[in-house]
Amino acid sequence: MASKTNVNRPIITLKSTEGTGSTYTTRKSRRNTPDRLELLKFDPVLRRRVIFRETR
Repeated sequence: MASKTNVNRPIITLKSTEGTGSTYTTRKSRRNTPDRLELLKFDPVLRRRVIFRETR
């Protein structure tokens, strides 16, 4: 039997703040982190770490 998707952990997209168009996808808990995520991740276009913000 296939499991149904978890409503409390949606898939979100993180987009680079430097405007390069690089994205990451991840899941987050709506209960523990109701605000938008900001993570320091590696941008392969700039070849350095930059802030990625959650887009909806």
